[in-house]
Amino acid sequence: MKIGQYIGETNPGRKRRRNEDSCVTDPPVFAVADGMGGAQAGELASSLAAAALTERGDGDLGGEERVAELIQEANRRVHQRAVDDEAASGMGTTMTVALFHPDGSISIGHVGDSRAYLYRDGRLEQLTEDHSLVAELVRRGELSPEEAEVHPQRSVITRALGTDPDVDVDTFTVQALDGDLFLLCSDGLTTMVDVDTITDVVDRNRADLRAAARALIREANNRGGDDNITAVLFEVIEGDSEGETMETVALHPDEEDTLHPLPQTGLVEGDTSIVSVDAIQSALAAHEREAAEPRASLWRHLVAAIVVAVLLAVIVFLVVRGLAR
Repeated sequence: MKIGQYIGETNPGRKRRRNEDSCVTDPPVFAVADGMGGAQAGELASSLAAAALTERGDGDLGGEERVAELIQEANRRVHQRAVDDEAASGMGTTMTVALFHPDGSISIGHVGDSRAYLYRDGRLEQLTEDHSLVAELVRRGELSPEEAEVHPQRSVITRALGTDPDVDVDTFTVQALDGDLFLLCSDGLTTMVDVDTITDVVDRNRADLRAAARALIREANNRGGDDNITAVLFEVIEGDSEGETMETVALHPDEEDTLHPLPQTGLVEGDTSIVSVDAIQSALAAHEREAAEPRASLWRHLVAAIVVAVLLAVIVFLVVRGLAR
């Protein structure tokens, strides 16, 4: 078995000024991280977690053990940065990771409320369970799924990377079949678009995963775009992986206008695309410079006015003095 098409797309949505999502499309690893925290800490948290996957090296562990270790390393990086940097204190991120194996098995690790889905034979199946307050209430029978969708605390998660030195990771393995399609996404998609609509969008665009990812993001934005939206799609097909040409495009914004004022902060390194910390800092610095320009212009005009006033006062004084003589 081998990976066929794969794609990663992320978009800030229509209500958020920053994109705190990150994605990894670096076969055999695929992932989505949804950051949280004040200022740019959410962007930083998800970026650090994504970097832990792209810098993973060759590990000795395989399967679920390997996925758990990767997520634990991501957790350590985010937690340590939060400890060392007061401005980043309290930051965290969700993370959902899929690791492909040549035998067609997919090991999945999961923390938070980003999700993994399997699309097979026209049906979309949710593979992960949300680590959220409302999901726990649904599991206990205290809320219905319909009530959970509109609950005022539906965004409260019960587990995240970075908040503690260690994190509890859910892991499991799925045996893929020829033609299976996997979707990893942040809650900016699933809180705006219902499962039936996601299924229809994927079904209509099954032959072109880039079109499918963009259509999912467009659908979420059309319904309000309340949060950042990220979708990672990859397919599993029969054959030898050697020599296969695969596609990845991450951090490619939807062509519709949003309220995002910053330049795009995607850093493309080979086939891997993540939100770069350096790029975020550069974008924020550029944004601050743009905001400072009107203030600088105002000061220049004010100084010029003061100089003119002083010169006029001197001229008047000299004229009056000359007349007095």
